[in-house]
Amino acid sequence: MSKSDQLRIDQEELVQAWSRTLPTVLDASDQAKVWADGVHSNALRVHITTAGRSLYSFDFKCTYVDSREVQVELVDVERDGRNVDERTDIIQTLVDDYVRHLHECAQQLHALTTQ
Repeated sequence: MSKSDQLRIDQEELVQAWSRTLPTVLDASDQAKVWADGVHSNALRVHITTAGRSLYSFDFKCTYVDSREVQVELVDVERDGRNVDERTDIIQTLVDDYVRHLHECAQQLHALTTQ
């Protein structure tokens, strides 16, 4: 990563931008919470709760590799407060969808992160 392409936005400002933007790319009935990663200033934590009766929740870590690219890592999946096997087809489909939505959110914030 070149010095000129580092993320140069305050982490709290980034959290607020993600908190505003992420709901616009998720299904209207899904809920998301975004907060700063306590260890890495270029990372955010995202908790998404699915709509409906499935009661799934997903935790992701989104790390800015540079001012444009975000690396999304699945941290945990729970159903009704209990850990579940992340390898099932239904979970993998949901994870893939949410990862795509997280990348879409980061893409919508390029104007902010590439200043």
